[in-house]
Amino acid sequence: MLLCCMPGVAFVPALLVCWSSAAFIISYVIAVLAGHVEPLVPYISDTGTKPPESGVFGFMINISALLASITMYIRYLLIEKQNESSHFVRSSCNMFTLCVGLMGCTGMGIVATFQELAVPSVHDIGALVAFGSGVVYITLQSIISYKSCPRWNTYFVCHIRMAISAISCIAFVPMIVFASKISMTKIDWTPGEKDYTYHFMSAICEWTVAFGFIFFFLTFIRDFQVGIYIF
Repeated sequence: MLLCCMPGVAFVPALLVCWSSAAFIISYVIAVLAGHVEPLVPYISDTGTKPPESGVFGFMINISALLASITMYIRYLLIEKQNESSHFVRSSCNMFTLCVGLMGCTGMGIVATFQELAVPSVHDIGALVAFGSGVVYITLQSIISYKSCPRWNTYFVCHIRMAISAISCIAFVPMIVFASKISMTKIDWTPGEKDYTYHFMSAICEWTVAFGFIFFFLTFIRDFQVGIYIF
């Protein structure tokens, strides 16, 4: 049997948060130092399009997708076990939430594998799936968290999760709207050129949603320390 309070299990979301943050930051630093992107708010994908940062970005984001899948699956098992005694959510709802999350992880893999300039249509679909499924997943998890109160969660944590979900959902909409108004595919944006404002606003929203996911998974660490046998 595997106990949820084992340090290795609680470490999974912590590793996900650290690894994903490092993936974004390292790729950004390399891309800026190489002169491939402007330092002022590029798209996340822009920082992983050209070598050498493309290799780092692809490798690290694929690992992030794997870690996210593992985290989501453990979260699913944890809720199933808690639900046996509390009955706060339908098992089908828990499974649906897991499937949505895994769709988002698949989208991450597509983004990491198909670079923005190489196969833009596939890359954009992957990004839409990753971000869209991601905001749905964290919103559903926030609702489930409220349903599990006060036995399995504190209202303080639930409020934080819902706030992160709300901000991510709000940022997701203008991210898509502004991106749809950009008439060209490029990574070396400079202020003053055509569509730069759309790019700038969309990129800000993209970074907001991405780090919203990271901060949301950070709140899972305490949950994974609960002493429940899940296997």
